[in-house]
Amino acid sequence: MLLVTGASGHVGRALVDELNRRGTEFRALVRTPRDDLPAEQLIGDLDGPLDLRGIDRLFLLVPGTGLTHTANVLAAAPELRRIVLLSSYAVLGDPVPAMGHWHHERERLIQDSGIEATFLRPTGFMTNTFDWAATIRAGNYVLDPIGPGRAAPVDPADIAAVAAAALTEDGHEKQAYTITGPEAFTLAEQVAILGATLGRTIDVRPIETPEEAVRFRYPDGAPPELAAAIVEGLKLMRADTTGLRTDVVRRITGREPRTYAEWCAANADLLHRELSTD
Repeated sequence: MLLVTGASGHVGRALVDELNRRGTEFRALVRTPRDDLPAEQLIGDLDGPLDLRGIDRLFLLVPGTGLTHTANVLAAAPELRRIVLLSSYAVLGDPVPAMGHWHHERERLIQDSGIEATFLRPTGFMTNTFDWAATIRAGNYVLDPIGPGRAAPVDPADIAAVAAAALTEDGHEKQAYTITGPEAFTLAEQVAILGATLGRTIDVRPIETPEEAVRFRYPDGAPPELAAAIVEGLKLMRADTTGLRTDVVRRITGREPRTYAEWCAANADLLHRELSTD
C-alpha cells in the first residue's frame, strides 16, 4: 500500500489528485478525518506513535528542521521498500547552507536505512505567492529581499507529477531530481506577472535589513537558528543572477512544466480573493 503524508498541503494535495487520476490505490496520513480530501485516510501523527504496517511505498513530506518525524516513519513501517522524499534544492550548495543541511540530514538518514529512495529537490513553489497576501492587502506592495537574484519557481502540481511517477513506476530508485519551473525571474518580474493577472500594478519595495526579511516570512518571529538560515538563504538567492533551471518535469512526465503566467491564470479567482485590496 502507498501512503501520502502532507496530503493537505500544496504538493501533497496535488499528489492526491494525480494518484486518483492514475487510478492508484493509496491512503493519506491525516491527524483528523477530512471531508475535503478525496482519499482513503489513515489517522496518525508524524510525532508518533505510528503503526504503518502494510505500507510499502511512501511519499514523505515532513515539517520543521529535525529528524524525529523521518525516524518515526522509518521505525513504524517495517515493510517499506520505496520512499519518495520531498527535499529541497538547497542541499546542492557547496558548502551546504543551513537550510539545506536539515534536508540533507533527512536524505542521509533514509539512505542509511537501505530503503530504495528518490529525493525530490524543488526550487521555491509558485504557491509561495500567497505569502505576499498581507502586504498586498494592506498596501498593494511586495517586499523584495533578493533584488537582482533570479529563481525559477515551480508549480506544486508539477512536483506532484514527478512524485507520482517515482512512486508508481520503476527506474527512479537512487535518483535525486532537482525540479524547477521553466523560467527564472527576479522577484520584481514575477510580481509584474501577478499584477497583470490581477489587473493592477503592484509595487515592489526592497527589504532594508535582515530582521525585516525574517519578519516578512515569520511575522511573529522565528527561532534564532531558523532566522539565521533564512538570512543566509536570501543572501545566496540575491547572488544568483542566473537562476537554476532543469528539464526534470519534461523528462519525467513527458510534458512541459507550467509557467508562472499559466499558474496565475489557472488560479486567478483564488488570487483575486486572497490578494484583494478592497
